[in-house]
Formats: sequence, structure tokens, C-alpha cells
Amino acid sequence: MDKKRVWEAARPYIMILPAMIGKILFVIYPIFYLIKLSLYKYNILNKAKSKFIGLDNFKEIFSRGDFYNALLNTVVYTIAVVLITLLLALLFAVWLNKKGIFNSIVQAGIFTPHIISIVSIALVWMWLMEPNYGILNYLFKSVGLPALPWLQSSSTSLMSVIIVSVWQNVGYYTLIIVAALQSIPPTIYEAAALDNAGRFKMFYKITLPLISPQLFFILIIMTIGSFKVFDTVKIMTGGGPNGSTTTLVYYIYEFRTTSIGYASATGVVLMAIIALLTFVYFKVLSKKVHYQ
Repeated sequence: MDKKRVWEAARPYIMILPAMIGKILFVIYPIFYLIKLSLYKYNILNKAKSKFIGLDNFKEIFSRGDFYNALLNTVVYTIAVVLITLLLALLFAVWLNKKGIFNSIVQAGIFTPHIISIVSIALVWMWLMEPNYGILNYLFKSVGLPALPWLQSSSTSLMSVIIVSVWQNVGYYTLIIVAALQSIPPTIYEAAALDNAGRFKMFYKITLPLISPQLFFILIIMTIGSFKVFDTVKIMTGGGPNGSTTTLVYYIYEFRTTSIGYASATGVVLMAIIALLTFVYFKVLSKKVHYQ
């Protein structure tokens, strides 16, 4: 009986041990090592020449204008992508809520960009946005609108990257919201209709509260993902022109060989920003989430 009790007590920990080992090796240890590197002037070629400099890397971060430029670009990108994607996903989900062959085909179509490699997506959009021979400018000229420089101008490059990111992700979040809408019992709407509630009032008072857990999940995931954007920027613009699309992760990438300590410190700052945003979301918005 003693062995059985010991086994019953230890079994949960043994079962989660492989996952915890992976978590420690690939998540917790790299975080602490990143923090350690941020306190050093690290020489990648000769570790013996690396020296401890304390918080000097962090002081340098907050004294450089290029860091604030990257932070501003990241904030603008995140706000635009999150708001536009969430709004479009909600509109598409309401439109595709009813079951049918046509809706199923449309759902599969809008989800497809999410499973395509970002490299392929970026290259196709770069061709579409080519200022002289691209299809987008051809369509603009055909309806009398001026052509745009898209990726070649500091004034439109970030907007172009935002368009690509929204196009790629909107289908995935649409399907999440569609699943949430279809889980709402029809009897609730029937009861509201008997009370002469209008469609807008039912949507605001019934639909939004009942799908708020999914919307909250999407908000958190999209915010974190947008703050960590790298691949789209790397392929389409390389952070340019003139740093107009340099985001925080791409900013860190630029210092990967010249200053590992400074790049690590910037990574710590990025991690702190994401943690702070997540905390604020849970502190402010979690009270407005209605769980059934």
C-alpha cells in the first residue's frame, strides 16, 4: 500500500517531467541566459574578452534614437494589425456564420493564406506592389487613382507590410470567431426576439459578451505576435527604406553579430514590454470577459 501511495503521489510529476525538461531547456534557461548576456559586453569571437558592464547596455538602449524609432514602428504596426484584423475577422465571421456549402468554401479560401509560407506570401505581394509593373498600381491607374510607391517609400512601406500581415491572418481568426458564434444556443436569440430586441442590440448585448473569451484570446495572441514580427519585414523591406519598417525584433537582429550584449538587452526590454501589455490586458479586460 505504501508503494501504491507513493506511486499515486509521484505519477503526476513523472507524467509531466518530459514536458518540464523541454520547458526548462528551451524556454526558462534561454531567458536567464539572455538576461545574463544583457549585462555583458560580449565578444562572440573571443569569450575571454567579454566583460561584465552591468546596466550599461540598457542605458545605451534608452539613449539611442534608432531604438525609439523601432519601438514606434512596432507600436504602430501592432495597433493597426490588431484592430484591422479583429474588425475584419468579426465582420467576416458574422457573414459566414450560417452553415452551407458556399460558406464552407469561403471559409477554406480565407484560411488558406494562413497555412502558406510567409516567404511565398511576401514574394507574391512584392510583385503585386511593384511600383512600375505591379498589378495594384495598374488597377489604381485604371480607375483614375494615382500610383503608390508601396515598399519603396518611407511614407507607405509600413502600411504595405500591415496590409500583407492582415491579409495573411484574418482568415485564421475568422474561423475562431465563427466557431464561437456557432456555439451560442439559438434559444437565447429566440428569447430576445420575443422581447422585440433589434439585431444590433442582440449583437451588442448577447453576441459580443458570449464570444468575449475568444475575442480576448485573439487580442492577446495577436498583440504578442505583432510585437514579435520579423519575417515579413526581413523579406519585404529589410527594415527600410530609412528605417521606416524596422521593428524591435528586426532591430535586435541587426546587432546579432556586432553587439550581442546590446541585442540581448533589447530582447529583455521587448520581453518586459510584452509581459507588461499582457498584464494590463488581464488586469483591465479580463473582468469584461463573460464565461458561460
